[in-house]
Amino acid sequence: MTAPAPFGPREFQLVLLRRMADHQPALVEMARQELSASLAEMREANRRWQAMVRAPRGRGALRRYRSVLGQPESSACRTIGDLECDALLWPVPLWPDLRFEVMVAPGGAVWNEWLVRAPGAAGPELRTIEDLRPWSGTVDEVARAFAPARPVEGSAPTRWALAIDAPGSGESYVAEFTWGLFQRLLPG
Repeated sequence: MTAPAPFGPREFQLVLLRRMADHQPALVEMARQELSASLAEMREANRRWQAMVRAPRGRGALRRYRSVLGQPESSACRTIGDLECDALLWPVPLWPDLRFEVMVAPGGAVWNEWLVRAPGAAGPELRTIEDLRPWSGTVDEVARAFAPARPVEGSAPTRWALAIDAPGSGESYVAEFTWGLFQRLLPG
């Protein structure tokens, strides 16, 4: 019996794609091919990730990310309200203008993990509802473009949603995100 291949950034990207496949199967298929990965490899990467997450004596979330993704590309101290945390960023080759961000509380607890725009990378121009295309923006970018956006409970642990209104018409929508990346727009 051979040992499984190391679980690294390529396999982690397959995990991100696996959850996105529920809403954007065509985009996921193209991205999977870009990674030269089979459906079986994507399923196996997800199975292994879930096993790491659920292992009774497994690593904590931060140690797991560091072991899979290596040292972060950058880190910064962030203040959110009266709380201070560290924001660690890793590159994600499938999305060169994005970074995988892990927000870490004092003491090492992971508060949040998702895709964000890379520092210095230009974000999308989101002026109208029609500008929202799958994988076009992050939670923060959509929230700013359609302020005042209201958080809505997501349908799974790696999903977020924002209630937004169309500029001008006032029509309500729910923007859904997976791992922080826009997936689809539903009537509100």
